[in-house]
Amino acid sequence: MTGGTKADNRSDLGQRFHALMEVVVRWLPFGLSKIVAPSLLGFALINGFTFAVDLVLLTVFRSGMGLPVPVAFTVAYVLAFGLSFVLNRALNFRSHAPVGPQAGLYAVAILINYLALILGVGSALAAIGVQYHLSRIVAGACEAAFMYSVMRWIIFRDAK
Repeated sequence: MTGGTKADNRSDLGQRFHALMEVVVRWLPFGLSKIVAPSLLGFALINGFTFAVDLVLLTVFRSGMGLPVPVAFTVAYVLAFGLSFVLNRALNFRSHAPVGPQAGLYAVAILINYLALILGVGSALAAIGVQYHLSRIVAGACEAAFMYSVMRWIIFRDAK
């Protein structure tokens, strides 16, 4: 006995993650448990983590390496969103659909998100003098609403 396959272990981990999100949602105050889906909480946790990764990478690329803001935003964004896709697919939405079409839809979503929110909002705020970390945080708030909606209802619509 080997203890199961990698897919089984990933599925079990995804089920445990979802069960934990359900428990936490039940404990939310002010009636939030009635309106916050476990997948929204999971998305917030995963994307909060990957956003922190994005900011660390942004700092390294901009302040450490001196890359221009749009280049630093782009490289950090692509790396962090790749991680977000993997974690959300496996843990949060527990999708078993073919990865190819989902990755294609995700690529289109992040391209739209990137052009409109990251470069549009983030670079515009930086260009008018807002500190680049703050401009990225504001753009991140906009992207969170967009990306959760796209992931839940378009990309991972097969989720349990």
